[in-house]
Amino acid sequence: MDALRGSGQRGGSIQAALRAVAARVLGGGLTRHLELERSRWFLWLPVAFGAGIAIYFSLRAEPGAWTALALPLVALGLVAASRRAGLARLAALALLAMCLGFAVAKARAEWTRAPVLSHELRRADISGVVELIEPRPTRGERLTIRVTDIAGLSPDARPARVRVRVMTKREGLKPGDAIRMRATLRPPAIPPLPGAYDFSRWAWFQGIGATGFAVQAPDIVAVADTASLSQSLRAGLERLRQAVGDRVRAAVPGETGAIATSLLTGERGGITDATNDAYRDSGLVHILSISGLHMVIMAGSVFLAVRLVLAAFPAVALRHATKKWAAAAALAGGFGYLLISGGSIPTIRAFIMIAIMFVAVMLDRQALAMRNVAIAALVVLVAMPESLLDAGFQMSFAAVVCLIAAYEAIRDGAGERDRSGWLRTVLFFFGGILGSTIIASLAVTPFGLFHFQRSQQYALLANLIAIPICNLVVMPGALLTLVLMPLGLEALPLKLMAFGIDAMTATAYWVASLPGAVAYIPEIPQTSFALMVAGGLWLTLWQTRWRALGLAAIGGGILLAGGGARPDILAGRGGELVAVRGTDGRLAARGTRGGSFELTRWLGSDGDGRAARDVLRSRAFRCDGTGCTATVKGFRVAIARHPSAIVEDCVKSEIVITETRPPRGCIAPLIVIDRWALRREGTHTLYLEAGEGNSPGRIARIETVENRRGLRPWTQRPDATRRERHAE
Repeated sequence: MDALRGSGQRGGSIQAALRAVAARVLGGGLTRHLELERSRWFLWLPVAFGAGIAIYFSLRAEPGAWTALALPLVALGLVAASRRAGLARLAALALLAMCLGFAVAKARAEWTRAPVLSHELRRADISGVVELIEPRPTRGERLTIRVTDIAGLSPDARPARVRVRVMTKREGLKPGDAIRMRATLRPPAIPPLPGAYDFSRWAWFQGIGATGFAVQAPDIVAVADTASLSQSLRAGLERLRQAVGDRVRAAVPGETGAIATSLLTGERGGITDATNDAYRDSGLVHILSISGLHMVIMAGSVFLAVRLVLAAFPAVALRHATKKWAAAAALAGGFGYLLISGGSIPTIRAFIMIAIMFVAVMLDRQALAMRNVAIAALVVLVAMPESLLDAGFQMSFAAVVCLIAAYEAIRDGAGERDRSGWLRTVLFFFGGILGSTIIASLAVTPFGLFHFQRSQQYALLANLIAIPICNLVVMPGALLTLVLMPLGLEALPLKLMAFGIDAMTATAYWVASLPGAVAYIPEIPQTSFALMVAGGLWLTLWQTRWRALGLAAIGGGILLAGGGARPDILAGRGGELVAVRGTDGRLAARGTRGGSFELTRWLGSDGDGRAARDVLRSRAFRCDGTGCTATVKGFRVAIARHPSAIVEDCVKSEIVITETRPPRGCIAPLIVIDRWALRREGTHTLYLEAGEGNSPGRIARIETVENRRGLRPWTQRPDATRRERHAE
């Protein structure tokens, strides 16, 4: 008893000691570190705000409006109750920012609420106003139409906008024209795989309720009488962008002109898949989409040019703050470029950053600062909370944050260095490109691996060649093109621009063709990705030594990145496309060529770089005229293409995937998946566990696209469910 009592006392003393240490660390050490980082507290405001947005989008059921309203009030009460400065106060403020992010995301989803087509409409008569025209690289164009009428649909079921592919280009068609056309419309596409990118969510926030293809060229009714000033301005701006693109393509035909158009107006539709792949595989795809690089060069060129012109007049330069005048001119130039470029999320983010920097110059404040990045992130997230899920948003902010953090570390560690002399200036320029490329590449690598399951091994080499060309030739030529185009003198700067574009494209194709240019990895778990992002933020936003803890989080994320379970069977496209995992660990597929897009996404998630055409018609399947069979981990999988095969498959197979309705007596298989379940629930992924010895195996779990998406505004399809019940 004494021994037990003694051990209990020792155990109690150990627990007391641990509590004392924890209290000291949390109450003293953590508070001390936070106090030393007081100047950096503001930087975590957009992080907490974004966390609330992430929580909203991660839910599987749509929260009520009252919930979104009540949460900030609860957090505000906690802030008011914690009057003293300390951990409780900071925690309450962080919770308030998260709740506000949650509420803003909910408000944005409701603000953009519009009808979504619930079922396919074939050869529907559509009337509407053209908002956007996107040329395609092969033939035809894609139209975004603001709908005024769809035959057979009531106003409360009619989508506000539709996006339609037109194979025959209609000459003279411009944004703002009222048209009539006949097209087949479908609901926005669902993800090809559970957890994959959700196009229908993007379409929801764009107000696009249907997509499809036209069965004939549109008829122009008249120039639309737009319903509002904003719509009129938008139509005028799109006409201007179209006119700029037409003049660029007239002066520089071919794909070079399409790339020049992309850099000037943001329209990438004319670039072929082969060139897009070359730029992507070489690590230069960021050059094709207007973002921070282009905005900095454009606005920076205006700033430099205005300063040089004003410096030529001593009476002005000596009496006035010409630097502020140049900053105002650069701000106006950046805004003009934003309007011409189409206003994508990366472009808006870049303009906000540039605007804050130039406003800081005009207010005699430091332009390049992490606080400016935080303000820009907060503005973008408040205006467009859905952009948090966009890969471009994540990668652009990651690159900027890491570059500024590195700049701060170099500045604080080494101070200002003498860069006088042309040789030092040249070395500093190319050294800056090399260092910036390395830092930015490391910063965006986790995001590229998470979203695209690939990394570009020679991105440093490609950027070291292409970025100076872009900085010194292409973008200055683009600026001169926009300046001289109203005078009809754009041909000469466009030739300069085309020369640089051809050099960049040649670099992209050369680097992409090098052995091992692209490495593929399986899909990274969300927990791993979240750890790496959190570690990166901890490492870059803090300044004292405890920032090194971010490296531990990054390392933990890397450790969790591999070894995740991968599905053994995938079924999609109404049973027309099925893939099974072979004994070599790779997927083998059977299906129609129409499923190549879906299969490509499956292979990408698997970290498999093979082309879809090489995986289809695999020998892993034994097929006849009525269906196919395969064996996976001891399970017999049957794919029934014809009603005559389903009876035998129901008896001999453990897993049956059928394009027809199975008979009521088909109860022997572990699971039967028919085409109606696949169309209703999306792609099914099955995870199998092989049996040991004589024990049978089992299906560990089944995931579907709709199960992973949950019941959200952009996932509901009530008419589809009603048709299924009626069919049964």
